[in-house]
Amino acid sequence: MILSRTRLQSRSLAVLAGLVTVGSLVAGCGGDGNTDPVPATPTEGSVELTIAPPTSADVPNPDEVTPAAAAQLCDMMRAEVGNWSEQGEVVGRVSFNGTVHNWAVRNGGLNDAVLADQSIIDTATIQQCPDVRQQVLDALNLDDLAAGLAGF
Repeated sequence: MILSRTRLQSRSLAVLAGLVTVGSLVAGCGGDGNTDPVPATPTEGSVELTIAPPTSADVPNPDEVTPAAAAQLCDMMRAEVGNWSEQGEVVGRVSFNGTVHNWAVRNGGLNDAVLADQSIIDTATIQQCPDVRQQVLDALNLDDLAAGLAGF
């Protein structure tokens, strides 16, 4: 009987120790006792931003092909004229159009200027790179570059 009583006491102590441990854990999860509400996000305040108007030198003329833009067009055509020759005039013309569109977008949206006057491509290339222009005309079987533009 003494053995049974000892087992009963051991089990009771184990259960009691477990309850005390669980109680301590539950009490520890209750927080630090600080029940102050979280402050609201402030609604007051302002931000001021002043932007100076651009000078005329800062704003490019979107309808003007600058010498630098013309040089870039020549460089882009020079890099592609061999491909256009290999592709044939139909596929080459499509690729030529893509190159001109790409160039126009890169230079301040000259697409509108090209749309209004496709001959500006010829004018720019005659002045900047007549040799490259002639190679493109030969590769695409064109009389002038404006004739090879579609979608402008």
